[in-house]
Amino acid sequence: MDCGRNESLSGTGEHMTYDTKIAIIIRKDLLNWQQVNVTAFLAGGLAGFYPEVVGEAYKDASGQAYTPLLRQPVFVYGVEAAEMTRTHQRAASRDVRMAIYTEPLFKTNNDHDNREAVLSSTTDKLNLVGIGIYANSKNVDKIINGLKFLS
Repeated sequence: MDCGRNESLSGTGEHMTYDTKIAIIIRKDLLNWQQVNVTAFLAGGLAGFYPEVVGEAYKDASGQAYTPLLRQPVFVYGVEAAEMTRTHQRAASRDVRMAIYTEPLFKTNNDHDNREAVLSSTTDKLNLVGIGIYANSKNVDKIINGLKFLS
Protein backbone atom coordinates (compact mmCIF):
# COMPACT_ATOMS: atom_id res chain seq x y z
CA MET A 1 0.00 0.00 0.00
CA ASP A 2 1.32 3.43 -0.90
CA CYS A 3 1.67 5.57 2.20
CA GLY A 4 2.54 8.74 0.38
CA ARG A 5 1.43 12.11 1.52
CA ASN A 6 0.49 15.26 -0.29
CA GLU A 7 2.11 18.40 0.98
CA SER A 8 0.51 21.81 0.80
CA LEU A 9 1.32 25.10 2.44
CA SER A 10 -1.28 27.11 4.30
CA GLY A 11 -0.98 30.74 5.33
CA THR A 12 0.13 29.74 8.85
CA GLY A 13 2.73 27.14 7.97
CA GLU A 14 3.14 23.74 6.44
CA HIS A 15 0.10 21.47 6.32
CA MET A 16 0.34 17.76 5.54
CA THR A 17 -2.46 15.64 4.20
CA TYR A 18 -2.02 11.91 3.89
CA ASP A 19 -3.30 9.57 1.20
CA THR A 20 -3.81 6.94 3.92
CA LYS A 21 -5.28 6.96 7.39
CA ILE A 22 -4.80 4.98 10.59
CA ALA A 23 -7.90 4.59 12.74
CA ILE A 24 -8.25 2.74 16.03
CA ILE A 25 -11.76 1.96 17.18
CA ILE A 26 -12.14 1.17 20.90
CA ARG A 27 -15.19 0.11 22.86
CA LYS A 28 -16.08 2.91 25.28
CA ASP A 29 -17.10 0.65 28.15
CA LEU A 30 -13.52 -0.56 28.75
CA LEU A 31 -11.51 0.60 31.73
CA ASN A 32 -9.06 3.41 30.94
CA TRP A 33 -6.01 1.14 31.18
CA GLN A 34 -7.70 -1.33 28.83
CA GLN A 35 -8.46 1.38 26.26
CA VAL A 36 -4.84 2.54 26.26
CA ASN A 37 -3.47 -1.00 26.20
CA VAL A 38 -5.72 -2.13 23.35
CA THR A 39 -4.86 1.01 21.37
CA ALA A 40 -1.14 0.24 21.74
CA PHE A 41 -1.59 -3.41 20.73
CA LEU A 42 -3.62 -2.48 17.65
CA ALA A 43 -1.18 0.23 16.53
CA GLY A 44 1.66 -2.27 16.96
CA GLY A 45 -0.26 -4.83 14.92
CA LEU A 46 -0.75 -2.37 12.08
CA ALA A 47 2.93 -1.36 12.16
CA GLY A 48 3.95 -5.01 12.05
CA PHE A 49 1.78 -5.80 9.03
CA TYR A 50 2.22 -2.49 7.19
CA PRO A 51 5.89 -1.55 7.67
CA GLU A 52 5.44 1.54 5.49
CA VAL A 53 3.55 3.25 8.34
CA VAL A 54 6.80 3.39 10.35
CA GLY A 55 9.15 6.33 9.79
CA GLU A 56 12.88 6.54 10.31
CA ALA A 57 14.72 6.33 13.63
CA TYR A 58 15.30 9.50 15.66
CA LYS A 59 18.50 10.92 17.10
CA ASP A 60 18.88 13.91 19.39
CA ALA A 61 21.60 16.56 19.20
CA SER A 62 23.70 14.61 21.73
CA GLY A 63 23.76 11.57 19.46
CA GLN A 64 21.34 9.47 21.54
CA ALA A 65 19.41 7.15 19.22
CA TYR A 66 15.67 6.45 19.52
CA THR A 67 13.30 4.09 17.74
CA PRO A 68 11.15 5.20 14.82
CA LEU A 69 7.53 6.19 15.32
CA LEU A 70 4.47 5.85 13.17
CA ARG A 71 4.84 8.40 10.41
CA GLN A 72 1.30 9.72 10.43
CA PRO A 73 -1.41 10.59 12.95
CA VAL A 74 -3.52 7.89 14.55
CA PHE A 75 -7.20 8.71 15.06
CA VAL A 76 -8.86 6.95 18.00
CA TYR A 77 -12.63 6.54 18.16
CA GLY A 78 -14.82 5.38 21.04
CA VAL A 79 -17.84 3.22 20.22
CA GLU A 80 -20.62 1.11 21.69
CA ALA A 81 -20.66 -2.63 20.93
CA ALA A 82 -23.18 -2.25 18.06
CA GLU A 83 -20.99 0.40 16.39
CA MET A 84 -17.99 -1.92 16.76
CA THR A 85 -19.84 -4.67 14.91
CA ARG A 86 -20.95 -2.27 12.18
CA THR A 87 -17.43 -0.89 11.77
CA HIS A 88 -15.97 -4.40 11.56
CA GLN A 89 -18.53 -5.33 8.89
CA ARG A 90 -17.82 -2.16 6.91
CA ALA A 91 -14.07 -2.82 6.93
CA ALA A 92 -14.51 -6.48 5.98
CA SER A 93 -16.87 -5.58 3.12
CA ARG A 94 -14.15 -3.30 1.73
CA ASP A 95 -11.46 -6.00 2.04
CA VAL A 96 -9.50 -3.95 4.59
CA ARG A 97 -7.15 -6.12 6.65
CA MET A 98 -7.75 -5.27 10.31
CA ALA A 99 -5.93 -5.62 13.57
CA ILE A 100 -8.42 -6.87 16.16
CA TYR A 101 -8.53 -7.25 19.92
CA THR A 102 -11.21 -9.39 21.53
CA GLU A 103 -12.36 -9.41 25.13
CA PRO A 104 -10.97 -12.92 25.86
CA LEU A 105 -7.45 -11.56 25.21
CA PHE A 106 -7.61 -9.78 28.57
CA LYS A 107 -7.40 -13.24 30.17
CA THR A 108 -4.46 -14.60 28.16
CA ASN A 109 -0.81 -13.89 28.80
CA ASN A 110 1.02 -14.79 25.60
CA ASP A 111 0.77 -14.42 21.84
CA HIS A 112 0.04 -18.09 21.18
CA ASP A 113 -2.93 -18.10 23.57
CA ASN A 114 -4.16 -14.84 22.01
CA ARG A 115 -4.31 -16.42 18.57
CA GLU A 116 -6.02 -19.53 19.98
CA ALA A 117 -8.64 -17.34 21.69
CA VAL A 118 -9.45 -15.58 18.41
CA LEU A 119 -9.44 -18.86 16.49
CA SER A 120 -12.07 -20.28 18.84
CA SER A 121 -14.73 -17.83 17.58
CA THR A 122 -16.35 -17.39 14.20
CA THR A 123 -16.27 -13.89 12.73
CA ASP A 124 -19.85 -13.14 13.76
CA LYS A 125 -19.17 -14.28 17.35
CA LEU A 126 -15.94 -12.32 17.99
CA ASN A 127 -16.37 -10.22 21.14
CA LEU A 128 -14.51 -7.25 19.71
CA VAL A 129 -13.23 -4.51 22.00
CA GLY A 130 -10.92 -2.90 19.45
CA ILE A 131 -10.20 -2.67 15.74
CA GLY A 132 -7.24 -1.07 14.00
CA ILE A 133 -7.43 -0.13 10.33
CA TYR A 134 -5.02 1.35 7.83
CA ALA A 135 -6.11 2.06 4.29
CA ASN A 136 -6.71 4.73 1.69
CA SER A 137 -8.12 7.79 3.51
CA LYS A 138 -11.39 7.79 1.56
CA ASN A 139 -11.95 4.12 2.35
CA VAL A 140 -11.23 4.65 6.07
CA ASP A 141 -13.57 7.65 6.11
CA LYS A 142 -16.39 5.45 4.77
CA ILE A 143 -15.66 2.76 7.36
CA ILE A 144 -15.61 5.16 10.33
CA ASN A 145 -18.41 7.41 9.11
CA GLY A 146 -20.46 8.60 12.10
CA LEU A 147 -17.98 7.58 14.81
CA LYS A 148 -16.85 10.03 17.49
CA PHE A 149 -13.36 10.48 18.89
CA LEU A 150 -12.64 8.63 22.14
CA SER A 151 -12.86 11.02 25.06
